[in-house]
Amino acid sequence: MSKKSNLAVLPVLFSFFIMGFADVVGISSSYVKQDFGLSDSMANLLPMMVFLWFAVFSVPTGVLMNKLGRKNTVLLSIVVTLLALLVPLATYSYTMVLIAFALLGIGNTILQVALNPLLTNVVSGEKLTSSLTLGQFVKAIASFIGPIVAGVASGTFGNWKLIFPFFASVTLLSGLWLLLAPIQKEQSNSETAGFAASFKLLKDPVMLSFFFAIVVLVGIDVGLNVTLPKFLMERTVMPLEKAGLGTSLYFAARTIGTFIGAILLMKYSGRKFYIGSAVLGIFALVVMVAVPGPVSLMYIMIFCSGLAVANVFSIVFSAALRRKPEYANEVSGLLIMGVAGGAIVPPVMGVVSDTAGQTGAMLVVLLLFVYLLVNALKMK
Repeated sequence: MSKKSNLAVLPVLFSFFIMGFADVVGISSSYVKQDFGLSDSMANLLPMMVFLWFAVFSVPTGVLMNKLGRKNTVLLSIVVTLLALLVPLATYSYTMVLIAFALLGIGNTILQVALNPLLTNVVSGEKLTSSLTLGQFVKAIASFIGPIVAGVASGTFGNWKLIFPFFASVTLLSGLWLLLAPIQKEQSNSETAGFAASFKLLKDPVMLSFFFAIVVLVGIDVGLNVTLPKFLMERTVMPLEKAGLGTSLYFAARTIGTFIGAILLMKYSGRKFYIGSAVLGIFALVVMVAVPGPVSLMYIMIFCSGLAVANVFSIVFSAALRRKPEYANEVSGLLIMGVAGGAIVPPVMGVVSDTAGQTGAMLVVLLLFVYLLVNALKMK
């Protein structure tokens, strides 16, 4: 790797921090539900507004990236994200919050499609899986501190919405750093650019399995993000400010897991990590649902569930990029479309929880972990 590439790695990795802002929707939905007296079904429309756009804009972004280049596409995403974070500061209403999170979803879609392949511009192929995992580690840090910042803003300053100017400032800093980064625009491959080339990839059964793995994984991640505070409140009768820290514990586990994974995946098989992660997730969900244990046991299982999802995205994504390296932009757009699983699962969990409580919602997550295990066992 050249010295210029070394200088470019840092701002690219820091951009993964902005990617983690989408996870703020989890703790935000709990506060918005409380502020406006919403049902679970209505509150869970917030994550739907964020992740719906992954189904709409992912493939078009992959096509656009062939024309703009990966770096410019990431910069575009940062502009949209900055706008999203400023909307709730202008007017705070349920409608404006939906608009803000829709913009956040659009910005995050563009970012995820462009940023993962941009990393291939500044790291060598053999380091891709561990580098993607390191990027997920940086993203997990943002996810981890989100509920903490919201809790401090609410408890100390009496206004949880102060998280928006905080994240807006970080977004602006990230954009300026990347703008100055010495990354050359890659050459467009006109033979692979287009919608047809993207969807044609799904004819490959292996690529199709990768796509559904992303759908299910993100559904699990967002579902836990949204449901854990409410699950803890239902089981332990703790206030929202404390229950929200359960989400932080989940993201702390994800952060630790991705850091460890970034090191171990340089030496060990991604498939084994995948299988072990699915088994751990099943175990954690079974205990949380079936055992009415003390709060400490719940915290341990929440931590295990965070470890379970920490490295799966990087394993699946890097495997897909290695399978079709000549279609890197199209593969990225297609797989990131699978992030729309975050728009599908929480509404389903919301409907289930309205009739069967938060335990019923967690059973949905358990079934999704079972699917991941089946998918992992089939992976070569």
